[in-house]
Amino acid sequence: MWGALLRRGARGPGGLRGLASGGPPWSQVVSEAEKIVGYPTSFMSLRCLLSDELSNIAMQVRKLVGTKHPLLDTARQRSLAEITELIHTAFLVHRGIVNIGELKSCDGPLKDMQFGNKMAVLSGDFLLANACTSLAQLQNTKVVELISSAIGDLVQGIYYENSQSSEENCLTDDICISTWKDQVFLSHSALLAKSCQAAMELAKHSAEIQDMAFQYGKHMSMSHKLHSDLQPFVKESSTDTVAFSLNSAPAVLHQEFLGREAWIKQIREAQGKGNIMDYKKLQGAIKAGKGVTSAIDLCRFHGNRALAALERFPPSEARAALANIVYAVTRFP
Repeated sequence: MWGALLRRGARGPGGLRGLASGGPPWSQVVSEAEKIVGYPTSFMSLRCLLSDELSNIAMQVRKLVGTKHPLLDTARQRSLAEITELIHTAFLVHRGIVNIGELKSCDGPLKDMQFGNKMAVLSGDFLLANACTSLAQLQNTKVVELISSAIGDLVQGIYYENSQSSEENCLTDDICISTWKDQVFLSHSALLAKSCQAAMELAKHSAEIQDMAFQYGKHMSMSHKLHSDLQPFVKESSTDTVAFSLNSAPAVLHQEFLGREAWIKQIREAQGKGNIMDYKKLQGAIKAGKGVTSAIDLCRFHGNRALAALERFPPSEARAALANIVYAVTRFP
């Protein structure tokens, strides 16, 4: 969807309003964007893989490869969107693999958990294989290189996360916001950023426009991750305290302001018997510091960078939809 929207808007300069104006909620802006590109994006590729009718259409469209028919450009853009979603979904499925050594009796029978792991591996590999096959069929060397490097970034990002600690929510020896941003780019931003750039390459836009598309994807996804990390700290309607990662942006920024020794002391004070974390207590400590407000500022900083990249594109429905997505991920109660 992102590439299709960027392609529709890549024709000249124009103005955008600032983040202070706010914007509609996430679900609404995604729905409006889907109307512009003409199809829903959620699990679009999975439905295509399992649909005989759509598979037959795809086979007929492949016959156009090598021709200059305009339908082929549209098909390639949609195919790129599907490839991106397949890769994202494949890695989400792979992330669902559980550590058998850390299972508890309440998690379920060991045999069933082992079977679930096998299904997660095979399902993720199946989706990734289909994505790679479709990527080759685009017959564009630079696009193949971009998306392949994004897959490499995802692998590196996940390996980086796992190498930090063998236990979930356990701090690293040395974590700072710059380290957090490097990891988030690899595991979250690279795929979207390089997919946006690839969409501009398929549409034969200049290197400058391709770079602006990359910058939009990078900074928008960074804002989205920050917005997600902030939810346990800014939600007003929920009365339940939600467990959060101690490597989330507010926690990392809180540690930078507070100092590592004082941060570890707060964590230990929030741990009860059996090392069970009192997230409500720890959440209060983080909210009392500067971590939350700094994370909100960082989210809006990346949102403004994404909007600045969009300034290179002319006013249009597509650009407005992309801007609204940024507004949605920089809204806070």
